[in-house]
Amino acid sequence: MTDDSVEKTARPVAATEKQPSALMMWLGIADNSFTRQKTVKFGDATAVNSGRLYSIITIVSLLILWWVITANGWVKPIYWPSYEAVGARWTKLIDQGFRNVPLFEHVYISVYRVLAGVFFGAIIGIPLGFAMGLSSIAKGLLDPIVEFMRPIPPLALIPLFILWLGIDETAKISLLFLAALFIMIIAARSGVSGVKISKVHAAYSLGASKFQVLKNVILPNALPEIFTGIRTAMGVCWGTVVAAELVAAEKGVGSMIMIAKNFLQTDTVVIGIIIIGIIGYGIEMLMRLLERWLIPWRGKG
Repeated sequence: MTDDSVEKTARPVAATEKQPSALMMWLGIADNSFTRQKTVKFGDATAVNSGRLYSIITIVSLLILWWVITANGWVKPIYWPSYEAVGARWTKLIDQGFRNVPLFEHVYISVYRVLAGVFFGAIIGIPLGFAMGLSSIAKGLLDPIVEFMRPIPPLALIPLFILWLGIDETAKISLLFLAALFIMIIAARSGVSGVKISKVHAAYSLGASKFQVLKNVILPNALPEIFTGIRTAMGVCWGTVVAAELVAAEKGVGSMIMIAKNFLQTDTVVIGIIIIGIIGYGIEMLMRLLERWLIPWRGKG
């Protein structure tokens, strides 16, 4: 058999090779066209699939465990409400609100506080982080403050903010701003420090100005670290806003959880926890989509 005949017989096999379905690729149990081209996968983060099937298995397993435990009363004396109790309370909160405040308003005010704190933290923290990464003077001036404040939990500052700014929105957003500020400074500084010097030298050798180097070399290379900082700040601010609302707030998911705890409404506490988790997960998914859209070069050298 000649080489031509072997090639002709091999072509139909390659042409009829079964490709994985879109559902299998979405579930993460089959490689997409990009991943299938890789010869080495272990150690390459871009070769890791979504794993959505296993996420679904985890969620279903937790729901089944919840039902089994509450149906048999295994958690006594620790009380955990059943599906029916949580569903009934959820319906009541949707219809009547909580303490004459609609449930949507509690959720909205907490989300607003978190987003405002992260936004102002990023607006101020990113330029400061860039300055620390690019200027010896800025690094010398800001480094003691950043390294001193960074380990301090934001919750330790709640009494001071209440004394200085009262219990209105200014105090809560300022606390969240401070929680996000130092995370964003460190993320931006780390992003600038991680830029390969060869890229900077190449830009200068092509006649680029300092502004062009900042815009076209440093900023694109620092964006992955900045996005990681935003996602970290978002998580820290969620924990901080709930604690801040526990202390002095009439609206918000945190205040709802605290008041419900005082009246032994465990089903309302569970609903508040679920709301926080769902919103946090939704924000994380949105950040991942934005990251893939704005930073398609991440992890590709």
